[in-house]
Amino acid sequence: MSSDLAGIKHPGTVYMNPSVPELVELAISRGEGLLSETGALVATTGSRTGRSPKDRFLVSLGDSKDQIDWTTNQPIEPGVFDALQQRVRDHLEGRDLFVIDAYIGADPAHRIKLRVITELAWHALFGRQLFRRPTPEEMESFEPEFVLLSAPTFEAVPDRDGTNSEAFVGLDLERKQVLICGTRYAGEMKKAMFSSGNYLFPIKDGVLGMHCSSNLGADDDVALFFGLSGTGKTTLSADPERRLIGDDEHGWSDDGVFNFEGGCYAKCINLSPEKEPQIWNAIRFGSVVENVVMDEDTRVVDYDVESLTENTRAAYPIELIPGFVPEGRAGHARTIVFLTADAFGVMPPIAKLSREAAMYHFLSGFTSKLAGTEAGLGDEPEATFSTCFGAPFLPLPAGTYAAMLGDRIDQHDAEVYLVNTGWTGGPYGVGKRMDLKLTRAMVGAATKGLLRGVETTRHPIFNVDVPVSCPGVPGDVLDPQSTWEDKDAYEIKARELAGMFADNFARFRDSVPPEVAKAGPSAD
Repeated sequence: MSSDLAGIKHPGTVYMNPSVPELVELAISRGEGLLSETGALVATTGSRTGRSPKDRFLVSLGDSKDQIDWTTNQPIEPGVFDALQQRVRDHLEGRDLFVIDAYIGADPAHRIKLRVITELAWHALFGRQLFRRPTPEEMESFEPEFVLLSAPTFEAVPDRDGTNSEAFVGLDLERKQVLICGTRYAGEMKKAMFSSGNYLFPIKDGVLGMHCSSNLGADDDVALFFGLSGTGKTTLSADPERRLIGDDEHGWSDDGVFNFEGGCYAKCINLSPEKEPQIWNAIRFGSVVENVVMDEDTRVVDYDVESLTENTRAAYPIELIPGFVPEGRAGHARTIVFLTADAFGVMPPIAKLSREAAMYHFLSGFTSKLAGTEAGLGDEPEATFSTCFGAPFLPLPAGTYAAMLGDRIDQHDAEVYLVNTGWTGGPYGVGKRMDLKLTRAMVGAATKGLLRGVETTRHPIFNVDVPVSCPGVPGDVLDPQSTWEDKDAYEIKARELAGMFADNFARFRDSVPPEVAKAGPSAD
């Protein structure tokens, strides 16, 4: 695709790389949003308040056709994609357009030059804040290699366009294009480019793409936090004692870890200044808040209300987090944390993993999807296994990413921990969500190296090493069975979950070393 306006020949007014104040003014004047009392732009996304995985396709074309894992990605023929893209172009003729030029990748040696073209000012603001912003000097010679075209007001017709609904998210990794229509959920843009990076970086540069947050300690020690939406990546990486590298998407090259993005996209349901002060204070002018309920008179947002969705979101530039790492990159990871929100309430709140167990749990990617993060989820969490804690965003076979992570664990002697940010004392509806202060204490102990050499006990079902003590955490909290009133019920539920692990891992059993296959939970 050329570096023009994606083939749109006669647009209305074109706003090329407008400033944040201009985008905010335009969004308000066009009726796309309102300002909250803190100065953040408040917008709504209509019926789609989360990603639409059933409407996401990858174009089956060229070399990428042979590289993509089609067991986890939906193919679409190039001609079908092109025809729909032309209809979107026709739809955008005469309309005002907003263009944002940006990078994917903080490391100058590994980056994608991106152009975002959209018909909504607030989507352009989202892109400007979430993707990495070129310097004025870089902008003078900026030539995009990847173009994302977004037309939220164009609705596809399934019988005519070959889609599953009125929404469509299409990635053409061969011709470096993304086409999005029929959905106002801004997160689709972010995740489309994350998926694109997870294809291009490993193939082109040998860089591991990771669905994780990352921060940096006083000793320049890097910690990674893997997990699906709602497990705490953003919250736990926003640590006042450590410097934030990024909250969601990273690469790990031969030189170290680097952020894909230039901003953060945090869930803000039940947000409070006491529990999450850094995120709370970042929601100000220049930030975008989605699908929250705001008093129209006072403009005060009530973050506890979920009448539109539980997946309320705040997008803000990483510069609003105190002590962020401006370079967006650092050295190699010393600590790796796998986050899971266990709705069964049976997994230990923290456990140390051997290298083999780390590979098992990375390939398993267990968590409970929380209501609102995707279209179609109900009110209660659903147990799920998402390979590498990010299967929807991985175009290549899972083993590619797992092998790359395993190599890096070995090369850099990284310690790996499994942390349950889900339920304790019983399953969802009976027990309660793990106290955030206790989770922070456990994660802090891990990143500071305070759990190295601590006595552990092997969990008889989950086959992981559970610390018998952790600074700032009561001992009975560390033993999940002790938090249940009915100990027999705990064992039954734990073995049930162990059986789900085994059933899921059956697809990997013949392709991994025997010691990895044996490192998982046992239902016997």
